[in-house]
Amino acid sequence: MNLLRLFPVIFSMLLLTAHFYRAGYLLLAGGSLLALGLLFIRRPLAARLMQGLLVAGAMEWLATAGRLVIFRQAQGLPWLRLAMILGLVALTTLLSALVFRTGGLKSRYHLWQKEQEKG
Repeated sequence: MNLLRLFPVIFSMLLLTAHFYRAGYLLLAGGSLLALGLLFIRRPLAARLMQGLLVAGAMEWLATAGRLVIFRQAQGLPWLRLAMILGLVALTTLLSALVFRTGGLKSRYHLWQKEQEKG
């Protein structure tokens, strides 16, 4: 069941891996792929690191969208569909960081302990 909850995270990280690989950033592609190993570590730090990577990934998608839109505008090419698609990919990547707020994943990564200590 947790695999289903983690699907958005896995999908987002695999998309980032493909993006970096296609751009020729092999170290970043490898790092993105290896980062999926964090999902096997049942510690709050692992979940928080993954959330941080997903937020950074969303920013990368927005930066890429910005660069490509500027390039396409300068060439006089259509750009709106590209901006919408990459904007949705960025939003999906960002929202996938929220799966760690579900009850099952809070329990798996012991995130509920931190909330109880605050209260």
